[in-house]
Amino acid sequence: MKKNLLLTLALCLLAQWSVAQAPKWVEKAKRAVFSVVTYDESDKILNTGNGFFVTEDGIALSDYSLFKGAQRAVVINSEGTQMPVEVIMGANDMYDVVKFRVAISGKKVPALVVAPVAPTVGASIYLLPYSTQKDRSYTTGQVKEESKVEGQYHYYTLDMQLKDKMVSCPVMTAEGQVFGLAQKSSGKDTATICYAVGADYAMAQKISPLSFNDHTLLSIGIKKALPETEEQALVYLYMASSQLAPEKYTELLNEFISQYPNSADGYLRRANNQIFQSKEASSMDKVAADMDKALEVAQKKDDAYFNRAKLIYGYQLDKPEKTYKDWTYDRALDEVRKAIAIEALPVYVQLEGDIQFAKKDYAAALASYEKVNDSNIASPATFFSAAKTKELMEAAPEEVLALMDSCMARFVQPYSEEAAPYLLERAQMRLNAGQGRGAMLDYDEYYKAVRGNVNDVFYYYREQAAVQAKQFQRALDDLAKAIELNPKELTYFSELAVVNIRVGRNEEAIKVLKDALEIDSKYAEAYRLIGVAQLQLKQNKEACASFAKAKELGDPNVDALIEKHCK
Repeated sequence: MKKNLLLTLALCLLAQWSVAQAPKWVEKAKRAVFSVVTYDESDKILNTGNGFFVTEDGIALSDYSLFKGAQRAVVINSEGTQMPVEVIMGANDMYDVVKFRVAISGKKVPALVVAPVAPTVGASIYLLPYSTQKDRSYTTGQVKEESKVEGQYHYYTLDMQLKDKMVSCPVMTAEGQVFGLAQKSSGKDTATICYAVGADYAMAQKISPLSFNDHTLLSIGIKKALPETEEQALVYLYMASSQLAPEKYTELLNEFISQYPNSADGYLRRANNQIFQSKEASSMDKVAADMDKALEVAQKKDDAYFNRAKLIYGYQLDKPEKTYKDWTYDRALDEVRKAIAIEALPVYVQLEGDIQFAKKDYAAALASYEKVNDSNIASPATFFSAAKTKELMEAAPEEVLALMDSCMARFVQPYSEEAAPYLLERAQMRLNAGQGRGAMLDYDEYYKAVRGNVNDVFYYYREQAAVQAKQFQRALDDLAKAIELNPKELTYFSELAVVNIRVGRNEEAIKVLKDALEIDSKYAEAYRLIGVAQLQLKQNKEACASFAKAKELGDPNVDALIEKHCK
């Protein structure tokens, strides 16, 4: 009994000696260590673990495993106070680390200093467990091995026993600086060996412009921080704009504006996002306010005026039922001219032309487009704009086609899909100008550019070019293909009959038209064309009967034929 009493006394004295020997910094440092509780989408506890603050404004480190699948999380500090995790700032699943920021309501938190230099092999180290008690308990050990992560960061093997509840607790140098996060032991010798990922590596985790699609970050449902620079944050916004719902994207824009209040881009993007969500007066007031703020903070006022003009122009193109205040084409034109007055960039002049075109002031629009086509941003699109404007001004076909030729000259042959829409436009313009062969060649180039991915309408239009070029067999082949793709379209049958009549294949024309009547027995034009074919076959009596049937069915074009051939 006495022996046991002496042993107990010795152990107590040993414990007191251990505390007495604790470095002076331990008690203060332990206040930076906290417990983490994460919750799933049903708001049930998902995981619990540890972490610690590395800055007084609430940036902290822990293990990624705790946060995987979490929709929210809280930390509980050494005083038992709960604080919500505000944003995730970076994560890596391979090394099981996560960096995040805790909402601290303006109050500074105790934080550890990250060691600027890695401890050497054999150095004494200290692990600080989480505790709500004012104690100086710790676990000691030594650095057994040190290796590199990504060439510049550190990973450690430690001579130290680790309990499960100590994972992600800070591992400290003798000077009281944190150099690692404790990780679960692996391998056979789990009683004396554990591992730590370098705090420098954990601190290096960040959100980049491409992080929006990062699988590791996507597996955490908690809001993500923006990248650290304005330029990167703008790229991140661009990536998110096409993938987030408007409401969620608005939240991200609000955060950007909060972080970068003097960036005109934030207000411009929020205005553009808001205007497509609602066009009610109250919503439009917010849009206008953001545009005003963008102009106020913009370093380049011309850019702000240009963006305001573009927004108003786009708003008017959507044809609102009721125009918001003075948001008209005239207002848009006034705004872009303010931009031009500061610096006459070609892109500003292009918008000026687009607004004038929308106003149907084609002469003014053409003048603007011609300036753009003499600039360094001349492109297929700018020459096409000029060509369409001239076409609407009823200019000579050769003038219109000259601009379209300039448009196509900016593409490299063989043409790609990018050139395809312009080939179609030039083909139609050539057709209208009576240049059937040129039109047919453009349709052929279009076919190759889209690798044969065309529909029945394409074959119908190419047939018209072939007829104009007197390439009748091509016309017949294209119409047959159009009917194959759309066997219910009666127009194709009548067109095929017309071409057959034109080349003297009257019996074939009648057969085609009877096929059309199988689809619609009241198709008046079929009877009229049958009559025309019958006239060619010297079947006047039958022709007049066909004309009479066409008239009965309401064909407005048959009267002249009846007058000429059936009296």
